[in-house]
Amino acid sequence: MAPATPHPASTVVLVRPDGSDGFEIYMNRRPDQMDTYAGVYVFPGGRVEQNDWSEEMLGLTLGLTPLEAQAALAAELQPELCLGHWVAAVRELFEEIGILFFVAKGDASSQLAQRGYARLLEKRSPLQRGEIALPALLASEEMLCDVASLAYFYHRVTPEHYPVRFDTRFYLAALPQGQVPLHASEEVSESLWVSPQDALHRFEGGKFPMMPPTLTVLRGLVAYSTWTALRAQFKLDGTRQK
Repeated sequence: MAPATPHPASTVVLVRPDGSDGFEIYMNRRPDQMDTYAGVYVFPGGRVEQNDWSEEMLGLTLGLTPLEAQAALAAELQPELCLGHWVAAVRELFEEIGILFFVAKGDASSQLAQRGYARLLEKRSPLQRGEIALPALLASEEMLCDVASLAYFYHRVTPEHYPVRFDTRFYLAALPQGQVPLHASEEVSESLWVSPQDALHRFEGGKFPMMPPTLTVLRGLVAYSTWTALRAQFKLDGTRQK
């Protein structure tokens, strides 16, 4: 039997400084009834959808061109699909935990608080349920999807012996100033901020289940002992820190 075709997917490691030049990452536990990765701790993410790299969506995207996205991923994929990975990462952050990387059209420096942050959050659940598409939401709010603050970190394809496979791009993003991720949602049972080292220690203790890709990302992050080093390496936008 031929191996299953991997689904394109994006995952975001949301990070913030811990006050002593270390940093924490946001992780959530998936509900026990989910079809994939039930009950394990993961980073926000999901499949890249057709709308994520449609002509309409790419016309509402700021901070990266399709060719720049293709070069950053070093991928033999369509440039539009490469940029769609970034868009999917932003969309999944919003759908799962209510974190927005949107800016007002014509004014990239505007603050979400001035554009109706609470009103945008009301659109999260309809977007998650598929009742509205991201391009339509952004167009109605006269906003753009800002991908400039997401830094590409890691690529992983599920091994061929798995029945469901993903071709996943992992990104780092600093927590935007003034925003707080949801503790729980339709796809999240519970969540926490934790250092990469502590997450690995909890896993080794047997009470913090994680999948191999998540462990690989955590081990990669442990190499950056300080917030200063991580921020400099991946050019995380310091103006957006909490």
